[in-house]
Amino acid sequence: MVASVLEVSHVFCCPNRVRGGLSWNPGRGGLLAFGSSCSVVLYDPQIRNKKVVINNLNGHTARVNCLHWIYRQDGSLSTELVSGGSDNQVIHWELENNQVLKAVRLQGHEGPVYAIHAIYQNGPSDGVLHALIASAATDSTVRLWSKKGSEVKCLQTLNFGDGCVLAVCLSFLPSINVPVLACGDDDCKIHLFVQQDDQFQKMLSLCGHEDWIRGVEWATFGRNLFLASCSQDSLIRIWRVYMKPTSLETEDDCIRLKGNTFTIQNGDISTTVAVTLETLLAGHENAVNAVHWQPPFYKDGVLQQPVRLLSVSTDKSMILWAPDEESGVWLEQVRVGEVGGNTLGFLSCQIGENGTMIIGHAFQGALHLWKQRAVNRRQWTPDIAISGHFDGVQDVIWDPEGEFIITTSTDQTTRLFAPWKRKGQSLVTWHEIARPQIHGYNLKCLAMIDRFRFVSGADEKVLRVFSAPRNFVENFSFISGQSLDHMLCIEDPDLPEGASVPALGLSNKAIFMGDLGPQFSEDGTLLVNPALEYPEVTFQPALLSGPPTEDHLLQNTLWPEIQKLYGHGNEIFCVACNNSKTLLASACKAAQKEHAAIILWSTASWKQVQTLVFHTLTVTQIAFSPNDKFLLAVSRDRTWSLWKKQKMTSPEFDPFFNLFTFTNKITSVHSRIIWSCDWTPDSNYFFTGSRDKKVVAWGECMSNDDVTDNNIGPRSSILDVGSSVTAVSVCPVLDPAQRYLIAVGLESGKICLFSWKKTSQEVNDWIRCVETSSSQSHTLGIRRLSWKNCSGDTEKQRGKGTEWLHFASCGEDHTVKIFRVNRGALAGVTTPCQS
Repeated sequence: MVASVLEVSHVFCCPNRVRGGLSWNPGRGGLLAFGSSCSVVLYDPQIRNKKVVINNLNGHTARVNCLHWIYRQDGSLSTELVSGGSDNQVIHWELENNQVLKAVRLQGHEGPVYAIHAIYQNGPSDGVLHALIASAATDSTVRLWSKKGSEVKCLQTLNFGDGCVLAVCLSFLPSINVPVLACGDDDCKIHLFVQQDDQFQKMLSLCGHEDWIRGVEWATFGRNLFLASCSQDSLIRIWRVYMKPTSLETEDDCIRLKGNTFTIQNGDISTTVAVTLETLLAGHENAVNAVHWQPPFYKDGVLQQPVRLLSVSTDKSMILWAPDEESGVWLEQVRVGEVGGNTLGFLSCQIGENGTMIIGHAFQGALHLWKQRAVNRRQWTPDIAISGHFDGVQDVIWDPEGEFIITTSTDQTTRLFAPWKRKGQSLVTWHEIARPQIHGYNLKCLAMIDRFRFVSGADEKVLRVFSAPRNFVENFSFISGQSLDHMLCIEDPDLPEGASVPALGLSNKAIFMGDLGPQFSEDGTLLVNPALEYPEVTFQPALLSGPPTEDHLLQNTLWPEIQKLYGHGNEIFCVACNNSKTLLASACKAAQKEHAAIILWSTASWKQVQTLVFHTLTVTQIAFSPNDKFLLAVSRDRTWSLWKKQKMTSPEFDPFFNLFTFTNKITSVHSRIIWSCDWTPDSNYFFTGSRDKKVVAWGECMSNDDVTDNNIGPRSSILDVGSSVTAVSVCPVLDPAQRYLIAVGLESGKICLFSWKKTSQEVNDWIRCVETSSSQSHTLGIRRLSWKNCSGDTEKQRGKGTEWLHFASCGEDHTVKIFRVNRGALAGVTTPCQS
């Protein structure tokens, strides 16, 4: 068996901010599927299976807006799902062992697909099971598709004129097995279509809602078919569909709701179908975005079907409804939801694991998971779920000791991911354990100053410095299994407990122990605590034994802001810290030379040390050499500049950098924007990657003072990787053949690993080691790659002694991934690249 060279170790992502973006495969052990950017993510929410991403289904070229597992009538786990996206496509996925067996594209819509549903149907002629799919798009049409084997055809297109269908759902009329389609429209009506002679015909429209229909879903209980509908009018309506008897009923004194009826032809038999309003549920205070019936499940071959309905709303609540056992009146059984924070409620919901778990999808991408208690089944407790950014991730960096990563994104948050090491168990999983910064501007870059301090830059002219509070350090120690004795900052008596964001503010305000509760004078008089006069002080310290839930992340994991750095004239674009942690270098967006200057800051005084002026357009990345003797900058002006630190005659003076060498229009190899750069661990060479698809090694940058700028030139053949290069990162250790190992991120989302060594004739100096597969790759451009510090012991696979190297990647597809590379397996890779 050939050892795997590259594996995905951990994935961090969250659902897109659309309704219908979740679907839970019913039954025990089913996977939760959700759309994340252009991918369909298969996620296992069960703790026994590590709560990890199982696979990424990459096929859409734009955002995935809706998806649905095709349920099986016998209760077995589904192996097929359908998805619709902003690329106007519907994709039918056929899976085997959670891997893609076949993906079939259904093309025909002329606008983004926003609602989808599918059921299995027996063919009218041959009785062969096939998928019946309904999809709704912004082109004001609903299309019906038939998928049998590899054959796909569009059965019918329903045109709604100027209207827009926001929800669709398929089912079968009770007793006669005729397909029925419900369409929720923006005309406040639910339109019912029934299949007659292979064509769906409109039978009636259900009126009652007073605003747009947001969700419709069928459920069969006994011989009755129920339809739940929800609307922006804050109400939920449950409709009952049943077959009317052919004989006239005798008159009685019962009060009956007026029913809507229609007649269908099933072969030679005419059947009258009646639809009545069963109940009206009023419990939400704002628009209801989705409803979901508890799916059927089986126990010992017997169908177990409690009648329960889940609903979510923009009022930040999720309600589980069920009829009272005695009266039959529908009552609110469970109410859960979001508390505090800058949130806008829920978009979707699902019931899974045989009705013992419910999950809500919040507007900002977060998943809220609750589990039913085994002892008291009316009590539900929050549980951890996957989390991540809901917009493009712009930067990722490891902490100096390689224990966690910090990421930043245009979703205006900075997040910290770390391993959860259970006591007495070998199981280790990664989770988001802090959200240090929730900002009002899109965040673009960050740099670690030391283990518990970082600086971030955003679409503003200010750099902000953050420091970890005591509560985070304590919780990080418990979750990661590290001793507090190794965290010296915890001994600081002035260390704040946490942080909160003041009203109408952007700075995280430190919260100290004295701010957390009421204080009394010596005579017992209550003293007014200024911190408690304002409602934004919501931080509550808590000692955690496991990763925090979403509510805790929103309120209790902010880091205090300790410094602002002013000096740039435009939005911050990149920042870097030297390896001795004494200097920061930053640059901002620029269209002229004066704004393209690099500013150096002292991390001791937070004052500007020096301004480096050379480039004429935005500096895209800055990198200090590992020995801190050089500073490298690459720019949109297609050139790079190299600055060398000068020796100081007195220790009182700050370090001073002089321009050492540079490229221009004549000497530059690159013909397009240079997006990225990085140094070799010995500081002798550096690499640049550009939009022109080229990667080049430059050097040698010896540390002696006699080296001249003539020595700094291309030292490799030009590597053409076939796609725009957006990220380059060099591994801090060499491969088994003592060659440099370079990770290259592409605009296509693919990551390639190359090894390079300087040769006398620059021939066959590049070797392609491995590249990510379709499911491993990002679906949009890579923004940053970062290798884990290997100064400590590298991970050893238990029982095999395999040495693993780790790097993290982030991209515009909202996803952060941690890869591990089998260093030993690299020894067998000897294929040179064609330059």
